[in-house]
Amino acid sequence: MVLDDYQDVAMHFADWSRLHGVDVVSVRRHIADPDELVRTLRGASVVVVMRERTPLTESILARLPDLELVVTTGSRNAAIDLAACRGRGITVCGTASRSAPPAELTWALVLGLLRGVSQEAAAMREGGPWQSTVGRDLAGSTFGVIGLGNIGTRVAKVARAFDMDVMAWSPHLTEERAAAAGVRLAASKRDLLFNSDVVSLHLQLSWSTRRIIAAGDIAAMRRDAYFVNTARAALVDNDALVAALQQGRIAGAGLDVFDEEPLPADHPLRTLPTVLALPHLGYVTAANYRTYFTEAVQDIEAWMAGEPMRVIS
Repeated sequence: MVLDDYQDVAMHFADWSRLHGVDVVSVRRHIADPDELVRTLRGASVVVVMRERTPLTESILARLPDLELVVTTGSRNAAIDLAACRGRGITVCGTASRSAPPAELTWALVLGLLRGVSQEAAAMREGGPWQSTVGRDLAGSTFGVIGLGNIGTRVAKVARAFDMDVMAWSPHLTEERAAAAGVRLAASKRDLLFNSDVVSLHLQLSWSTRRIIAAGDIAAMRRDAYFVNTARAALVDNDALVAALQQGRIAGAGLDVFDEEPLPADHPLRTLPTVLALPHLGYVTAANYRTYFTEAVQDIEAWMAGEPMRVIS
């Protein structure tokens, strides 16, 4: 069973026929209701999940006695209860994931925000005013990167190419690592938030980083600063972020991740004029999908042969 195949592409990006004797079913819609999810998965021995679109909690796993293998796209998935899987003898495997796509999308959001791309494009399409916004300059401004791993380092490299002053911070970032990436280490998280024109978030989600951007951190940002998150929604106090946007306490936000996905139709982040929101597209590229689903097939093949690979413990 392949869950959350929104675009109906999972079968296109891999050769599932290699799984001889296996009936592969793709579910194109998101199933949020736990009871419906259990009914859908009942009898399945293998489930392939797309990133963290559908949580597999202990209570759900307890109602799926036939489940033996979970394959997640990517090498980690905070929505899977790994302890519950171990306790029930369910093997969990992952796949590789490319860091370029989310880094590239980060810059689509940054440029879209600072140059009014969505507003100006809508005006062109609808016959509205010719030139209604005044763009912000990247060159000479300060770009703050929170999290300097593979993705954050890629994003910082582009910022430097735009002649931006780049600073970085994360809980364990050192001056040596920052210097190796060609950026300077911020004195503190609040120092970065206060002094950046654009703040871009690229931390991994863990128990220690959950809500690491709290209400006080958002309050530390300047009124003319922008906040961009292509990492994980749970890193941020999103109620505080929405309030700051509604009250004009920051200039705007570019968001690709949300506490609830798909985002409810009546959510304010869908309509706030200073928000550029995308439906979690950071990893959604042809090359990434080819990697995800090809390696998912390989994981299933190896498990069927009694030699599971890329096991997540």
